[in-house]
Amino acid sequence: MAARKPAQRRSRYSGGNLAATPRCACDNRRMLERLEVQRAVAAPAGEIFAVLTDPRGHVAIDSSGMLMEASGDVVTKVGDTFVVHMDREALNDYPLGLYDVTVEIVTFEPDQEIAWTVHGQLNLGHVYGYRLDPIEDGTLVTSYYDWSGAEQEWKDAAIFPVIPEGALRATLGILARTVAPGKPRPTLSAQ
Repeated sequence: MAARKPAQRRSRYSGGNLAATPRCACDNRRMLERLEVQRAVAAPAGEIFAVLTDPRGHVAIDSSGMLMEASGDVVTKVGDTFVVHMDREALNDYPLGLYDVTVEIVTFEPDQEIAWTVHGQLNLGHVYGYRLDPIEDGTLVTSYYDWSGAEQEWKDAAIFPVIPEGALRATLGILARTVAPGKPRPTLSAQ
């Protein structure tokens, strides 16, 4: 099956075109406010999307160790929410103790893209998300973390990225192990 070109998608949160966001390091300020990592996963987009819409799926694939438990229903549309019980001690950076956050879905395109922002004791205005693009023998999963919509006060506090690129990559590895255990990673053909 031939890979489809990613569609131009709009997020209610950022109002911007997420697919057009630059993805390499250079002097462009927007690039310094967004991380993206990709991994080919040997599973159909629908199976991956099912994990990403389930609050317990978020906990299961988290590589940071901060997500302890989640409560709420599977999300089905923009505006849906669920609660995640957190413990930042795993990162040993900010002594926040045990706390809860509410995850609010800001982009929802079944089997294609899901993104959310987090509300709680600190409302930073950052967005996490996944884009799913079919490839031969699986799905190209792009995980992104975008703080371009955060208030300047938070940007000036030099707390971003809250989650490092390595954690995004590790989470993709756990996601692959969850939905395609033991299956080799599909190869990406040259476009």
